[in-house]
Amino acid sequence: MASFSGTKINPTRFNKSQLKFYLILIPMALFIALPILFIISHAFKPENELFAYPPRFFVRVPTFQNFRDLVSIAADSGIPFSRYLFNSIIVTFIGVFLSVMFTSMAAYALSKLKFKGKKILFEINTIALMFVPIAVTIPRYLVIANTGLIDSYLVLILPLIAMPVGLFLVKQFIDQTPDELIESAKIDGASEMEIFLRIIVPIIAPAIATVGILSFALLWNDTSGSSLYVNDERMKTLAFYFSTLASRTGNTVAGQGIMAAASLITFVPNIVIFIFLQSRVMNTMAHSGIK
Repeated sequence: MASFSGTKINPTRFNKSQLKFYLILIPMALFIALPILFIISHAFKPENELFAYPPRFFVRVPTFQNFRDLVSIAADSGIPFSRYLFNSIIVTFIGVFLSVMFTSMAAYALSKLKFKGKKILFEINTIALMFVPIAVTIPRYLVIANTGLIDSYLVLILPLIAMPVGLFLVKQFIDQTPDELIESAKIDGASEMEIFLRIIVPIIAPAIATVGILSFALLWNDTSGSSLYVNDERMKTLAFYFSTLASRTGNTVAGQGIMAAASLITFVPNIVIFIFLQSRVMNTMAHSGIK
């Protein structure tokens, strides 16, 4: 499509007509990137720069001492840093897999299968969007204690794999899939599982990626599970260990460098996952299930 002046509305190569967009978007992108740059810079600041006045945004003499101190504090406690990291990796990846699997399968059932109580179940899921985790802490603890899940990896995974917002997004995505497509697959002899895996999953890949990002951030950054349901220090996660660094050092001021390094380590996996999957997230928000 061309405009009245004869130039394309959305040219494939750079055109001077795009300058007005760059003048707006580039300053906005730089402004949004400032917190990310600060987290990275802050983690490499020596102690004298951490408390410099006036504060410095960028580090002048970068050092890895903050990261070395972070590892040494864990070693002094008798539990290596690698143990906390291992726990977080196990919990996060198993939790993300289960969350994506259950969310997508439940969304397909609520969207395309016919059974009694379907609308009520979806309404319950919608109502669950209004509850913050702190509101269900006590009943959740009672259920976990009565089922004997205390001090296990399951107690760190199971409470977080149910994602009402993820189920809502995926169901709305599947709703856009034509029923005729599913009916034709059934006529060809495909089972419900084959339809789900071969037809639905490729279609909802962007929505699955979105759920994966949300689930990863929730599991990787969770500290409540380790603080409420785990007594064995060897079973606790990296996020919980980082949240207790100030008390472990015994000196809040001296521990600022360690906290800065911990913040960067916690932040990096989240931003990396989002960068690789951000195009999928945009598709979830802007497009239907079928193009």
